[in-house]
Amino acid sequence: MCLRLLYTLAASEGIDRPMDYSQLTDWIEHLGYAALFFSLWLGIVGMPIPDEVIVMTGGAVTSAGLLHAVPAFLLTYLGVISGLSLGYVLGRYIGAPVLGKLQRKKNMTKYLRISEQLIEKHGNAALSFSYFLPVVRHVVPYLVGINKMSFWRYAGYSYTTGFVWTLIFFVLGRFVGQDVPRIGMLIYRYGIYVMCAVVLLAAIYAVTVFLRGYSRGKS
Repeated sequence: MCLRLLYTLAASEGIDRPMDYSQLTDWIEHLGYAALFFSLWLGIVGMPIPDEVIVMTGGAVTSAGLLHAVPAFLLTYLGVISGLSLGYVLGRYIGAPVLGKLQRKKNMTKYLRISEQLIEKHGNAALSFSYFLPVVRHVVPYLVGINKMSFWRYAGYSYTTGFVWTLIFFVLGRFVGQDVPRIGMLIYRYGIYVMCAVVLLAAIYAVTVFLRGYSRGKS
């Protein structure tokens, strides 16, 4: 049911493959696991493929038998947290010049404002929430680094949430297969709204299945 909802939304929005997706699949075909790591690590410097699409592609290629699931997931996870950690390190040890560079980037002012509001409202937990907001997930590590958050506190929030976030999209990629580009771009475009809808529908479905089994057991 959740997957059908995603397919319908993607079709209604006319979402197609993101630019350079074919380049990503070529890299995976030739470089294997390393392509997943470096594609995500390079995301911090603007690789033009959303992280959601890359992680889901990792899941999809393991479902197709091109790569083994466990090492593919581990390299994907390491790519996610390495890319974001680079932002933290740059913010902590370079500071203001990094912020100035971000402010000069096109359309970045909006994401900086959202990131600052997120940190002001939720404090350290902003690192966790930011994972589910495209672009913001890359900005928040810079800002907490500039604010001199300790590395271990950063790692505690970011790496834990990063594992869950990566697992969600990796598993989703195994289910949607060749539709990864469309579904991934849909999630990237609407971010947390789509994820909340999917989680809610999945929860309703799980409760329904449980209640049916419980009723049958009593009868």
